[in-house]
Amino acid sequence: MSYSLYQRIDMNKLTCLNETVDNSGRLVFKPWEARLDKIDKVDSDADEELLINIPFTGDVKLKGIVVIGGEDETHPDKVRLFKNRENMTFDDAGAPADQEFSLVRDVDGTVQYKTKVVTFSSVHHLTLH
Repeated sequence: MSYSLYQRIDMNKLTCLNETVDNSGRLVFKPWEARLDKIDKVDSDADEELLINIPFTGDVKLKGIVVIGGEDETHPDKVRLFKNRENMTFDDAGAPADQEFSLVRDVDGTVQYKTKVVTFSSVHHLTLH
């Protein structure tokens, strides 16, 4: 990756709704060189959905995302991205997403999903559903 946004995530304000273990959603965001460390993970407590609100420390240009999932059936099959919609809840997640990806099983982080350049050129908050 030419540039990782990991250092631009405001980890103290990152929230994950529906996580089994409090603050485990924060642990899955890692520097690029640690992306294959599978010690930390986030699991959903009630159903198969997670909602992760990711604030950045300033505006960023999001060119793509990488989703590394479990080797079994715990790998997500899709992700919906919402730009600059702070503090989203599951009630808000019914709105149309800014972009959606069908995910393939990727246990080694080789698949990058490219975002719409115009849509994600000035992002201060990203929500993943």
